[in-house]
Amino acid sequence: MAKKPPMSGIRDTSFAWKPVPTSSLELAGRRVAVIGGTDGLGRALARTMASRGAKVIVVGRTFRDEGVAGLEFVRADLSSMKEATRVGRELSAELDLVALTTGILAAPEREVTAEGLERDMAISYLSRLAILRALVPRMSADRAAGAPRPRVFVMGFPGTGQAGEALDDLNAERGYDAMKVHMNTVAGNEALVLDEARRHPSTGFFGLNPGLIKTNIRANYLGEGSLKHRLTETLIGLFTTSPESYAERIVPLLFAPELEGRTGLMFNQKGLAILPTAELTPEHVSRFIGASEALVARAR
Repeated sequence: MAKKPPMSGIRDTSFAWKPVPTSSLELAGRRVAVIGGTDGLGRALARTMASRGAKVIVVGRTFRDEGVAGLEFVRADLSSMKEATRVGRELSAELDLVALTTGILAAPEREVTAEGLERDMAISYLSRLAILRALVPRMSADRAAGAPRPRVFVMGFPGTGQAGEALDDLNAERGYDAMKVHMNTVAGNEALVLDEARRHPSTGFFGLNPGLIKTNIRANYLGEGSLKHRLTETLIGLFTTSPESYAERIVPLLFAPELEGRTGLMFNQKGLAILPTAELTPEHVSRFIGASEALVARAR
């Protein structure tokens, strides 16, 4: 069996960009949506972009930034494919940038949404698919002639060799293993970038791999507030960057002029381009997305 790439991926030397300080960005007039922007990395990205003048729509369940200039809240239950589709249909087609950040880790015992989907698969991956299917065709079609291409960033762990398992049982109905389910969401999100890049060449699609950062994403797996959860997050916080520091580093990439005309690129926690997972061939991506679309359709 081939050795998996490291968590930070393998450098893609075909692309480079010149980082600039976040404090130098002028984002007035930029229209942004952060899906899952109410906590963790999404919240840090939303607040950072708003602080530089962008108008940011934050989509999620619990808004924590009432009164922060530049932020607008859209409430949605992103475990629901009906809700995700609604969000995709109602978001403005004139957005300049969309960041999909919502996610959890699968629980030790299988959890199912009201629509019959495994909960991690629904929140961390399928909701993103549903949103983009409803939103991106309108973004691509309604762009004024000569305007910069809109950009979509999908957060996950691209470039780490995850291609998915048991594509005929993505909903984990025949067998359940929490880590295997979550790795399928990792593969799905990278496949989503590659698939959307092929379908919509007039929009730029990119994958973000933030690496290990102290957030609340592990609460579902470790037990929120448990001793194991608190100790794990304390240790992670001691040795890794914070969501705010990650946002300071990555937000300039999201608006980098070097991305104009590019699509399908993946980036690690340092903002360096990394190679996509080799096993995610066009044929494999097509099968993965097809199985995913069938789950979304069944839920709706």
